[in-house]
Amino acid sequence: MLHEVLLALSGYPGSIFVEKEGGLEVVPDLPFIHPSEQEILSSLCKLGSFYMKFKAFTTKYGGAPIHPGTEEAHTSDLHGLYLIAFCSGVEKVLEPYRQELLTLEREVLEDPRLTVFHVQTELMQYKLLFPAIASVIRQVESHRAHGCYILEILYKNSFCGMPEVRSAMETMLYYCHGVLYKQLSAWLLHGLLLDRYNEFFIHQGKVLADTAQSAGSQGDDDDLGIGGLSGKQLRELMQIAGEEEDSKTYVQFALRPEMLPSYIPVRLAEKILFVGESIQMFEHDKDRPAMKRTGSILKNSEDQFAKELHNLSKAHLFNLAAFESVIDRIRTSVAEHLWKLVVEEANLIGHLKLMKDFYLLGRGELFLAFIDCAQGVLRGPPTNVTEHDVNAAFQQASRDVLLDDDDVTQFHLTVQTKGQQKGLVREQKKPMGTLPSGESGWGVLGLSYSVQWPLHILFTEAVLDKYNTMFRFLLSVKRVQLELQQCWALQMERKHLSPEQSDVSKWQLRTHMAFLLDNLQYYLQVDVLETQFTQLVEKIQATRDFENIRLAHDQFLSSLLTQSFILMKPVFHCLNEILSQCHSFAMLVSLNPGALNERQLELMETIAQDFSRQSNLLFKILSSVTSHQASPYLAQLLLRVDFNKYFSQAGGTLGSYTAPVPPSSSSTTTTV
Repeated sequence: MLHEVLLALSGYPGSIFVEKEGGLEVVPDLPFIHPSEQEILSSLCKLGSFYMKFKAFTTKYGGAPIHPGTEEAHTSDLHGLYLIAFCSGVEKVLEPYRQELLTLEREVLEDPRLTVFHVQTELMQYKLLFPAIASVIRQVESHRAHGCYILEILYKNSFCGMPEVRSAMETMLYYCHGVLYKQLSAWLLHGLLLDRYNEFFIHQGKVLADTAQSAGSQGDDDDLGIGGLSGKQLRELMQIAGEEEDSKTYVQFALRPEMLPSYIPVRLAEKILFVGESIQMFEHDKDRPAMKRTGSILKNSEDQFAKELHNLSKAHLFNLAAFESVIDRIRTSVAEHLWKLVVEEANLIGHLKLMKDFYLLGRGELFLAFIDCAQGVLRGPPTNVTEHDVNAAFQQASRDVLLDDDDVTQFHLTVQTKGQQKGLVREQKKPMGTLPSGESGWGVLGLSYSVQWPLHILFTEAVLDKYNTMFRFLLSVKRVQLELQQCWALQMERKHLSPEQSDVSKWQLRTHMAFLLDNLQYYLQVDVLETQFTQLVEKIQATRDFENIRLAHDQFLSSLLTQSFILMKPVFHCLNEILSQCHSFAMLVSLNPGALNERQLELMETIAQDFSRQSNLLFKILSSVTSHQASPYLAQLLLRVDFNKYFSQAGGTLGSYTAPVPPSSSSTTTTV
């Protein structure tokens, strides 16, 4: 009978142990089996049933991998290299069990008097181990676990207080990690994604066809800034066309979160993505002159890094600290190489100054000339020829201020026509930073930049969108400020004429508007733009790590949007309303420089009331800051607009004037 028991424990039914419902059972009511033995044999049958299911699973899924393009791959519920490695791990864990059965067989042959109780005692440890393994297999089958997700299941089940179970899970993890390290080695050292079964936590995205288009052309973008700490910033490099070729194809890559094991942090996965994308980009464009000057991206350390990864793969337990240390060394090598390529070879600081001059209105004289040249073109609704006329005006303005043509040709103004706006209305909201201007072309004006290789690393579509947001807002402020200055010129032309009461109130209102706009402009240009740009340049010069540069540039843009209040809706809405009222005032005065009729006076009074209300709201928002540390930017703007306490003494309301009265009468304040 003991031979029947050993066969049943090996998963083979017989005359005493029969197969029933996928498991083994003892034939009931056998006369030569005592009831106490019946219970022991039933317990041993459970081990045999588990072993039979394990063998069926490993036989089904542990063979040769299924080719992904075959019909079998579509009909099979589970497949892949990680599944095969998992089956190998299960077989390794079951090996001591099989050896134990062989030992028991020898003992039975040597001593026929051994009892079933002896067999049960020798196999006691597997009563805890086999249910745990069966639970893992059930999870793999029920969740249709695939690729790196199998690692996550094994990792969670390895947290167990039973040493035998924990050791078995770690062994199966070790076998699965063998596949992971092979994929990591190919990706980190050669930029190759060896993933025929879509099992890796990095996957291939879209294939882009590049035809030497500028960075301002339309393209997909799914990274809005926080992007975080990712190699995604290199995606646009995949869109670069070589001068020697008319067309190339480039591949995007991204993380697959559902495949990322929880014991590998996202920040580490982002580094792995960054390194692989960088190396693939370098391999793709290794024939470029800049690539030949900078040399190997890994500084000829591929063999050393490969050896370190191989040593990690041989460790029985996954060591996160050692793993991250190797990844960091590879990332550092790549980041230093990119720093040299971007900062030294591509002159990053020079290009940043260029971005500041154009997108952030650093060349104020250029945009003063441009506003003057383009006023007639953009005053009305945009047409199909507006963009051409605007760029002609931009070129003319650059020549008037003697600007270098090579710099200007890298920028192109864009104007969105009414038909294009309707086509995009479902995809986009109204661009932030746009001055409400009705059907005016100013509201749909943008600026595109032809980014040179390899600066696509930093100047992605998402980044250029943020620059455009700042450009629209700053241009709105500059344009309204210039319109108020032109009103002052009209005032000076009429100063020799005897003033009327309406003229006094009108010019008083202009003075209040100019006071607020001038201080806002000073705050934006000095306290925000110059300060943040200086800090950015200092950070770039203080590091040799590309990712630190990318992070500093992201922080630079975020600070601009934050400190300009574009992201603070109440303040930004208030500023936009003030700009709108100032623009309406300037239009009214420029069309009617002389005395105003009754209808125009009513309109002027409405503008003054709206301006007073919005300026008062702005003052209340700025004054509501209880701590400068809590919102230093609001406090700084308040300091600029109320530097001489005039704003405070006026009760936080601008747009009022003191009417002249006879000396014997007390002065009264009238709001216009």
